[in-house]
Amino acid sequence: MRIIITGFWVCFCTILWQLSALAQQRDAGVWTAISVETGVVKHLTLSVSQELRLNENATEINKWLSEAGLQYKISKHLKASVNYRFTMKNNLNNRFTPGHRWFIDIKADRKEKPFLFQFRTRFQEEIKQIGRAPDGGIPGYYSRNKLTVGLDLDRKWEPFVSVELFTPLFAQQPVLFDDIRTAAGLDIKIAKKQKLELYYMIQRELHTGDPLTDFIGGVGYSFKL
Repeated sequence: MRIIITGFWVCFCTILWQLSALAQQRDAGVWTAISVETGVVKHLTLSVSQELRLNENATEINKWLSEAGLQYKISKHLKASVNYRFTMKNNLNNRFTPGHRWFIDIKADRKEKPFLFQFRTRFQEEIKQIGRAPDGGIPGYYSRNKLTVGLDLDRKWEPFVSVELFTPLFAQQPVLFDDIRTAAGLDIKIAKKQKLELYYMIQRELHTGDPLTDFIGGVGYSFKL
């Protein structure tokens, strides 16, 4: 129980810190996503998703994301997945450039009613803005760790809070993390195999001369075949 309470307060206090320490630049965005999951063989599932992200106060398309992955259930509380994401990003001149991302996730979960805990660690390699940015085509590497704490209220909806930290790997000037996301939202069961996720997220850049804070409203729809 002590670990559960500690994890909850970590999420809660980080959200308060995000609200009180705003960056110099601010923007508002909307993220929407739809995903499908289906079984392949026992303990192995395939998922595909499509996402649209808006920025500039939700007036412009920022990114199109197409993603696919395979997830294997190692045990009751542990899963691993390998994933690929194709990105089309809108530049300042409204021309889209492609990007590629490969990543591996390890997810562990624990239920201590009424609390639901999930910890996800991710290693990713990404190539951004191929042919456009000065460093386009050069891979970047990140370690990302995310803690989510939810509440099981025996209802069709479950509230949650989460904190995610981005740590750049192999950087010339190492930092503990250079980006942080905090979120609060609801997971809503709308049918037996369908779920709706609503959330509000704050994303902050760190260790940069002109940091940006994004205030993001998100909605995701997922179903299982």
